[in-house]
Amino acid sequence: MGILWTIIIGFIVGLVAIFIMPGGNEPKGFILTTVLGIVGAFVATWLGQAVGWYHFGEGAGFIGSVVGAIILLFLYGLVLGRQGRA
Repeated sequence: MGILWTIIIGFIVGLVAIFIMPGGNEPKGFILTTVLGIVGAFVATWLGQAVGWYHFGEGAGFIGSVVGAIILLFLYGLVLGRQGRA
């Protein structure tokens, strides 16, 4: 049941991140949106532990996961923007 909740929450986080930071270059589709949310949670957890907000073994919350996903969308847009100009 844990992996199912991870997928569901990852999808919701990905949707919220895409809604907050819209653009023409965001990944589309259920799988990419879910991966965006799940990886966003990992990024937020890693950054939070590096800064000292979270202890080892603690994960980022919903808002932290959305912020991590927005960071990923921003980086995704930078990479795609550079490829389009070359």
